[in-house]
Amino acid sequence: MPLTGEYAPSSVDWVRAEVEQIERTGGSAFRDRPVVLLTTVGARTGLLRKTPLMRVEHAGTYAVVASMAGAERHPAWYANVLAHPLVELRDGAAVLELAAREVDGGERSRWWSRACTAFPSYVEYQSRTRRRIPVLLLEPPGA
Repeated sequence: MPLTGEYAPSSVDWVRAEVEQIERTGGSAFRDRPVVLLTTVGARTGLLRKTPLMRVEHAGTYAVVASMAGAERHPAWYANVLAHPLVELRDGAAVLELAAREVDGGERSRWWSRACTAFPSYVEYQSRTRRRIPVLLLEPPGA
């Protein structure tokens, strides 16, 4: 069932512009790497939030990386996903309804490696922060 509710655009200009571009054209890239659009339900507000993220996909499963470019705090979308794990992901023309779960151990290591291959700057982002950057998988509900 698609996410429904009121959409609250980001207060950050570049995020809002990127979301608009993805929705208008069906795609986008950052540093010549593909970007997907994650739609979440706000943890506190219940409003729909849209976040452009680097595309990390393997065998039909997606990963999202809560890097926030190596900031010392997690991005807001991470709290949203923990509170409401049912999300939508737009990858080009495809809009998928998925369930998120955080990974750890060997599973996290494999997906972290895939993420760093898809977007090598994650290695630098991890070096900027003391926190362990979370990796979440997005899979069909009930998978």
